[in-house]
Amino acid sequence: MEQVMTSLQVFYEGHVQGVGFRFTVRHIAKGFDVTGWVRNLPDGRVEAVFEGDAEGVERLVRWVHTGPGHARVSGVVVADEPVEGLTRFTIV
Repeated sequence: MEQVMTSLQVFYEGHVQGVGFRFTVRHIAKGFDVTGWVRNLPDGRVEAVFEGDAEGVERLVRWVHTGPGHARVSGVVVADEPVEGLTRFTIV
């Protein structure tokens, strides 16, 4: 069965900077076989792009809703993104 590839852009709000959020997201993404990137934004949010098979991407988005470690996610905005064929997950 062919896997359906998808890509999502996700913005996380709340206490998401200075708590290891990006490093944890990168680690979990690799476990779900999801590529993409994650970065802090100047306004205190974290932006990420998750790319991979639809199931893995959806699992990652659900997992990060709870926030890793000491993070407290208070808002999540998700939008479809064109699939780029990313080959790894990076912290930008």
